[in-house]
Amino acid sequence: MDRASRDVTVIGGGLAGLTLALQLRQAFSELDIVVLERAEQPAPLGTHKVGESTVEIGAHYLSSQLGLKEHLQHEHLRKYGLRMFFQGPQSNANYDLAAADEIGTSRLLNLPSYQIDRGRLENELAERVRAAGIDLCVGCRVLATELDGECHKVVYSRDGQNHKLRSRWLVDASSRSSPLKRSLGLGMANGHCINSAWFRVAGRVSVDDWSEDAAWKERCSQYPRSNSTNHLMGAGYWVWLIPLSSDMTSIGIVADPQLHPLDEFCDQDAAMEWLKRHEPRCAEALRGSDVLDFRYLRDFSHGCKQVFSEDRWALTGESGVFVDPLYSPGTDFIAISNSYITSLVSKSLRDDRLRRSRLTYEQFYFSFYRSTLALYEGLYAGFGDRDLMALKTTWDFSYYWGVLAFLYFTDGFADEHLILREAPGLQHIQQRNETIQQCFRVRARQRIVGPARAAFVDQSAIPCLVDLNASLVREYRGDETVRQLRDNIALLGCLADRIEARVSDLFAPADDRERELLGDLRERLL
Repeated sequence: MDRASRDVTVIGGGLAGLTLALQLRQAFSELDIVVLERAEQPAPLGTHKVGESTVEIGAHYLSSQLGLKEHLQHEHLRKYGLRMFFQGPQSNANYDLAAADEIGTSRLLNLPSYQIDRGRLENELAERVRAAGIDLCVGCRVLATELDGECHKVVYSRDGQNHKLRSRWLVDASSRSSPLKRSLGLGMANGHCINSAWFRVAGRVSVDDWSEDAAWKERCSQYPRSNSTNHLMGAGYWVWLIPLSSDMTSIGIVADPQLHPLDEFCDQDAAMEWLKRHEPRCAEALRGSDVLDFRYLRDFSHGCKQVFSEDRWALTGESGVFVDPLYSPGTDFIAISNSYITSLVSKSLRDDRLRRSRLTYEQFYFSFYRSTLALYEGLYAGFGDRDLMALKTTWDFSYYWGVLAFLYFTDGFADEHLILREAPGLQHIQQRNETIQQCFRVRARQRIVGPARAAFVDQSAIPCLVDLNASLVREYRGDETVRQLRDNIALLGCLADRIEARVSDLFAPADDRERELLGDLRERLL
């Protein structure tokens, strides 16, 4: 790489940076793009990165927008949805999982999602980036960034020598290191303090082996349950089990430090002891496993003051914001931010003024961020409560499919006129979501973990979930998109009304103070 001036410089050649470079190339064949990546290539299979699971927006972005459908189908695993197990206080090392309560689907829904081997995916992306004529420069450590109205500057080291690079556009996709974000002082806390530790083991850890009950196996027979993103739920925590196509299993502990301090599971031995106490059936399944690696992150959720600029710089992926991995939204945020950046680059090439578009895009992006953050804040204490989570996941999935995913699948999220025209309805349902989540927090504070009843909440048999998921695959013409969006919002309003009707029955307040708060919430819901 000997050219010192480029059209676009992308800092970071991981998932966010490589997908952005490829999307930009697909949109602009002559754009001069360089990606500066610190690590060497190729990445090992089963690369130790969090983010192996995708949901609808991210999966659609990878398969349809970027053309990776065949690669995903042949080199990764089809996901059998999100599945939660609530084993209750009676769990032990020989626990029969058929006795646990379960939330999930008995069949696949309309849209595929995948369990991603990040090393395999990023190596494929790197090959495609190079084949598209994009410079992928590895072994580069960014030392400094300087924003300039005409041409931004990056100083980086490679092979013991320092280099300077000028670029009309500068995008930081370097995850948490984020030199541009740090230099601009854009980082900000968001109040959602959660810690995580995760590791990989060789071979498949299959929850299907945790019971011999024939009826239990039969009710989810279309795919193995182990192909789901399996979550073991408890008060203040959840544990993930995700299979990888490289014949490994990713295991993660995510917990609220007020209930489960990080020092209880921040190394391999401590994590195994923690699992023995809280998820002994999982610990037993891991006994004797070959642990390949271990990593932890403290207080990983974070916000950002600004992610796009009319001065031709941007942040994408974890360089900007990161919320929580429970519903696997990381690739969703990459899909939306990369698409907005591509649109802003397009406008700048036409010499359009970027300020209005930047403000509209950032408003929607931060609205998506706040709506997603509201799903988790103050709710970890209730994660072992099957009744709460059955109701909460129904609402959360409905809201995601009915508004956020719908706008992405129909390209409405990039339609400035649609966003502005429909802003009142979108703001109303966002406020309703925040109010309902606050209602859930009242229950969560009680930390209810009841005995398991072998109940199965089959999400593929819940009409509103089936209808809203199906709305993502239909084709819309003209005003049909707006009408369907309004219908979805109306359906969500009806669902919120039904949740309100159950407040008194399900969310019994613990004391007079919470009873008063609950009454106020019911008024707001109405």
